[in-house]
Amino acid sequence: MPDKKTEETTGKEKADSPLANRFRGFLPVVVDVECGGFNNQTDAILEIAAVTVGMDENGLLRPEDTWFFRVQPFPGANLEESALKFTGIDPHHPLRIAHEEPEVFRELFKNIRKKMKAENCTRAILVGHNAHFDHGFVNAAAERNSMKRNPFHPFSSLDTASMSALAFGQTVLSRACEAAGIDFSNEEAHSARYDAEKTAELFCYIINRWQALGGWPLDAAPAHEK
Repeated sequence: MPDKKTEETTGKEKADSPLANRFRGFLPVVVDVECGGFNNQTDAILEIAAVTVGMDENGLLRPEDTWFFRVQPFPGANLEESALKFTGIDPHHPLRIAHEEPEVFRELFKNIRKKMKAENCTRAILVGHNAHFDHGFVNAAAERNSMKRNPFHPFSSLDTASMSALAFGQTVLSRACEAAGIDFSNEEAHSARYDAEKTAELFCYIINRWQALGGWPLDAAPAHEK
């Protein structure tokens, strides 16, 4: 059991981490999955990307590292033809370099835990556009592969579709990005890497804009009151 001095040092380190402070000890990780259907229990994950965010000296968020994996369908996984047409992914293409699902999630979770430690965060929180969808597939994969150290909060997430509805009156990713002045290519969309990186840009923009309007830190007065 750690002594009092160790506990006080750990607490100070966490308090000194601006990113951990901003999100109550959570590390925001933007995730996008491309799948063979909508059922996270039966349908294959074909691609997954995760983007971490960092905070600069002014308290502004910015996207940092991206991890991207092509995933082999797990044994017995369902593949809906309509989903494959929508994403344009051919899971059986001979030149597609994909890895088995357990390997992908072990590597992804390891990288996220490393970033959590660096930022003195106690847990990761999944950020996604319609986050419930991505979160469900991540949790299903972790359970399917008996992974005990899933770094993500089991049910809480941050949804940029809801945030965009508030900020812009938009819920579609491409339209929300357009409203935020973020370039978006419909030709590149539906790649896990592209969608995750654009979602990360959108998330950072909205959080930073909220700060500029006086919404963070909590003790700061809005600009019009100064």
